[in-house]
Amino acid sequence: MPLLPLFKGGSPDLELLTSKWKSIIDPFLQKPANQSSILKNVVLVNGTTIVNHLLGRPLSGWKVVRQRSQAQIYDLQDINQQPNLTLLLSSNANVVVDLEVF
Repeated sequence: MPLLPLFKGGSPDLELLTSKWKSIIDPFLQKPANQSSILKNVVLVNGTTIVNHLLGRPLSGWKVVRQRSQAQIYDLQDINQQPNLTLLLSSNANVVVDLEVF
């Protein structure tokens, strides 16, 4: 996600103001949860499912934002061979979910 640009030129007051805004807003923009994506209609099987998280960077976390039937879902990221590309989920039932990945 692009960071707030720093305004150069013009009045010193405006430069100081934009510098202050940048110092406040950039840390917020850099938080992984503010750079999330929603993966809709992800089909999880009873067992292990590999989900391409599509972030283009390492996954920081995930959560189910919609679950269409009852199932217990947990991740297996500690044994995932490609954590930069995929999310490894285990479910005790076939279920369709929407996932927020960040």
